[in-house]
Amino acid sequence: MSGHTDNSILIDADIDTVWTITNDLPTWPDLFTEYASVDIIESNGNTFKFRLTMHPDENGTAWSWVSERTLDPVNRQVRAYRVETGPFEYMHIHWTYTPEGTGTRMRWVQDFHMRPAAPLNDEQMTARINTNTAREMAVIRDKVERAAAAARPAPLAVAVPEQV
Repeated sequence: MSGHTDNSILIDADIDTVWTITNDLPTWPDLFTEYASVDIIESNGNTFKFRLTMHPDENGTAWSWVSERTLDPVNRQVRAYRVETGPFEYMHIHWTYTPEGTGTRMRWVQDFHMRPAAPLNDEQMTARINTNTAREMAVIRDKVERAAAAARPAPLAVAVPEQV
């Protein structure tokens, strides 16, 4: 048995804006509600090794782990995995970005397996990830859409002659 999640959201912003904002690792604590900090350990081209630290949970534990993330800007894809797996035997994440209408569909597919001694099994972690992902994606969508709207030029005012 292993865990698998597949979540996506449509963001009303062009693909370049969505790609740029969501792949700016140092800003993730402002973009995600879960993360307290991101520390980039190493970068090599489009591959980044970094430590994510979450805000403390209900028990006061601040979970932290090292991940590696490789960006493919040509194909608008990201592959990531946990280097420090913690309660997971493995965790792999695939992000894709696809133009859809006037917006961008951002999709996260996660494949993982929990360790036998982990506090949650694969089914329980799947439910938790699906719940958290829906919340985080909605927050990200709202923030990216606000940033995109703020970056759009204001419409030009057109003077309409008075009619007599």
